[in-house]
Amino acid sequence: MNKNTLIGLLVIGVILFGFSWYNNKQYTERLKEQQKQDSIALAHASKQVPSLPAGDSLVQGQLPQDDNAARDNAKPAPSVLGSAFDAQLKGTETFHTLENDLFILTFSNKGGRIAAVELKDYKKYNGDPLMLFTEEGSRFNLNLFAPAQINTADFYFTPRMVSDTSIAFRLYADTTGASYLEYLYTIRPDNYLMDMKVDLSHFKGKIAPNQTDMTLEWNIVSPQEEKGFQNENNYTTIAYKYPGETSIEELGISTGTKKEDITTKVQWVAFKQQFFSSIIVANDNFSAADLKYNTFPPTDANIKDFSAQLALPYSAATTQGYDLQFYFGPNKYSVLKQYGDLEFQKLVPLGWWIIGWINRYVVIPVFDFLGGYIANFGIVILILTVLIKLLIFPLTYKSYLSTAKMRLLKPDIDKLNEKYPKKEDAMKKQQAMLQLYKAAGVNPMGGCLPLLIQFPILIAMFRFFPASIELRGKAFLWADDLSSYDSIWNFPDGFSIPFYGDHVSLFALLMAVSLFVVSKINYAQSAGMSSQQMPGMKFMMLYLMPILLLVWFNNYSAGLCYYYLLANIITMGQTFAFRYMVNDKKLHAQMMENTKKPVKKSKWQLRLEEMQRQQEALRKQQQQRGGKR
Repeated sequence: MNKNTLIGLLVIGVILFGFSWYNNKQYTERLKEQQKQDSIALAHASKQVPSLPAGDSLVQGQLPQDDNAARDNAKPAPSVLGSAFDAQLKGTETFHTLENDLFILTFSNKGGRIAAVELKDYKKYNGDPLMLFTEEGSRFNLNLFAPAQINTADFYFTPRMVSDTSIAFRLYADTTGASYLEYLYTIRPDNYLMDMKVDLSHFKGKIAPNQTDMTLEWNIVSPQEEKGFQNENNYTTIAYKYPGETSIEELGISTGTKKEDITTKVQWVAFKQQFFSSIIVANDNFSAADLKYNTFPPTDANIKDFSAQLALPYSAATTQGYDLQFYFGPNKYSVLKQYGDLEFQKLVPLGWWIIGWINRYVVIPVFDFLGGYIANFGIVILILTVLIKLLIFPLTYKSYLSTAKMRLLKPDIDKLNEKYPKKEDAMKKQQAMLQLYKAAGVNPMGGCLPLLIQFPILIAMFRFFPASIELRGKAFLWADDLSSYDSIWNFPDGFSIPFYGDHVSLFALLMAVSLFVVSKINYAQSAGMSSQQMPGMKFMMLYLMPILLLVWFNNYSAGLCYYYLLANIITMGQTFAFRYMVNDKKLHAQMMENTKKPVKKSKWQLRLEEMQRQQEALRKQQQQRGGKR
């Protein structure tokens, strides 16, 4: 590792430190603007609407009656909506479930909504059932005019079980039961995707003829599922996809509120958490979308309050309704990729361009293959690290060799510095150095170029480990969850070091120490050459970078810190092996032998010499003019 390597690492460190500062600002108080509709309970004593047995349906004309109205034997004055709608504003909320091997869906007759989702194969960090959202934190509303404005979330729908895998909810528009709006939900076996049909075929004549679209409002509160609030919040946001695109868009990271108004078509919207997502898909696209989230304070049990207002185009020709789909499941690349052109897999933040390519086609296949045979993911990371180090071994060796050659040429470079001490001789000195490098067979960028090639792998690992759901809940040594931070000491309640956190991560500490050792070895390898060219290099190499990374990675994935620790240990071993393999005396003798051979000047070197001659001629002309004066 030469000075170019260290400069590259310093840049990474500065970026990481700045990002850490941004994400560790004092969290804002929970915003007051919350959706209040779910918390408003209508204090009506009414008859509970029972679930109907599979295959049954409501007999035409038998609209549920309100017991209080029957007892009082008095009818209130009808509203603008009509008596059928008025009757369904009163009721008792009941819940019904559908489930397959992967999830349990809880439905509510209030608004005919999906009220809660539990994933069977996963648990919360504390061992509780993993709920993507709960009855108290969900709202689903279709805003339409029939003929006056109604919000379906305010009504108690009539449920009916269609089959073991389907349930329907009806909102009746007349007392005969012939006109109704229906939500039909159907789950699939062994699949995280479910279907929803908004059926308008029996709602003819009820919708205002001048209506051009309907607004579908979906709100959920995402609970905190992982151990570290800050790290989970960094990956929790709203994502969406335009139709026909292969990439997705996101609202980004925030500890407060973010919103975005989209006036073009949108294919799907995802309420994305670190490892799980709730996605709504419109088969014929939404015509517009207003998206927003509010962030809860770290002391709350929730992460974000998600809100989406989605426009569904409507015309007199829209007689059948709308086909929607929901995905409730993990952000696992292999699972999301099964849904093809929907591009759900882009929700996994694997990085852009070559970094994402490395993760998708190299790291993930190798990781999944090893995970299929080895249960201990600490061993899997160890093997993966060794394989990556073997893959880049030629580049590492070439970088070491280039650094060794530069070190051995240092006495000759010092002589050139003594020979051309003046500033006006800078071009002569540069030309002489280039000639020396070329004659000795040394590429001054030889140590930097291998680093640039390795850099995408370094960043790919940085993106892969925190996003890898395979590590979630997997213990190794003292770490109880490799996807989150490890802690060997928690500070007293209420005490936290700015930027660092409220605990001590041993893997992060060992990683920082190993980086210090590697930097010290490489600094000694360069024999002070870097410090001579840049006086502050020693401080940056030995102290600044380890400290910056220690602060940054203390709250990061233990699996990532463990990987960097292993990589540093292997680097130390490689450095000692290279020292044994490369004989400095023989290498220097070979370089000196190269200098005796005739060297063909490159075109760039010829241009440099021409520039030098022109500069020298110009300097002489200036001296002659000065002498005449």
